[in-house]
Amino acid sequence: MLWYLIRRAGLLLLSLAVASVLIFAMLRLLPGDVAATVAGIQATPEQIAALRADLGLNRSLPEQYLSWIGGVFHGDFGHSQLNGTSVGAELGEKLAVTAPLIIGSLLIALGLAVPLGTWAAVRHRTKTGEAANALSQLGTAVPGLWLAMLLILVFAVELQVLPAQGFPVNRWEQPDEAVRSLILPCVTLGLSEGAVLFRFARSAILGVLYSEYLRTARAKGMTRTQALVRHGFRNAAPSVVSILGLQFAVLIVGAVVIERVFTLPGVGSMLLSDVANRDLVKVQGEVLLIVSAVLVLGFVVDIVHRLIDPRLEARL
Repeated sequence: MLWYLIRRAGLLLLSLAVASVLIFAMLRLLPGDVAATVAGIQATPEQIAALRADLGLNRSLPEQYLSWIGGVFHGDFGHSQLNGTSVGAELGEKLAVTAPLIIGSLLIALGLAVPLGTWAAVRHRTKTGEAANALSQLGTAVPGLWLAMLLILVFAVELQVLPAQGFPVNRWEQPDEAVRSLILPCVTLGLSEGAVLFRFARSAILGVLYSEYLRTARAKGMTRTQALVRHGFRNAAPSVVSILGLQFAVLIVGAVVIERVFTLPGVGSMLLSDVANRDLVKVQGEVLLIVSAVLVLGFVVDIVHRLIDPRLEARL
């Protein structure tokens, strides 16, 4: 197990290094001149050249990359090329909105998908089981944007029990208002992802429902529920856990859209705004943070998958 952890951690570090190079290089391929954008349309060529020097854009690309990545290792993501604010500090503020949004959405998705998927698998030959499966197919087909608009119409416009958009100016100093502002976004993302995870959970439970070890357990006197809880879930769990890494990446992309719909001041809204303003230092920091989160979660999921899958655990 130790050797596998070392090998997997090394692969994670290599992936992060390659990702940082690709992010840095691809952003430099975008058309336009950051210095000219910052200086304004009335700036002279001399003023633009001076600004390029101040921003460090006149240095070679390897020098710019090493300067940036060296700062990242020390927790310094650099400063905005437009207003000079600290990228790391601003990311911390935005994460205070995005992280609860993603975690809350994931909890809702798992809280719905696992029990309902199990129930639908056990009752897959009944009308209620088929109806649940049909609803999950509908859930995967409905765009998140449309679902968000529907929830806003019902709970914000008609019932007026939840805010339609926005987040408290003083953030979590008003926890009640902050939580209320995140309910609709979390439910929107949670339902969309829950419909996908439901299908994987249902499929995983169906895969073990008629297995030999469950039949043996029932032959020894266990009920179907007891056999499923004691033996089935452990063998079905790896299939669900393995898909979580992929769905987490989908969840992050969905969070970017949802933040714009609900006007949440999170990392996604910040990223889209900085892309439009061509603030490369902020964009590369934001993209690196998102990619790192996906890669690290993939690493964690891989380790957990190894631990809970009896077949893989035997090879450690």
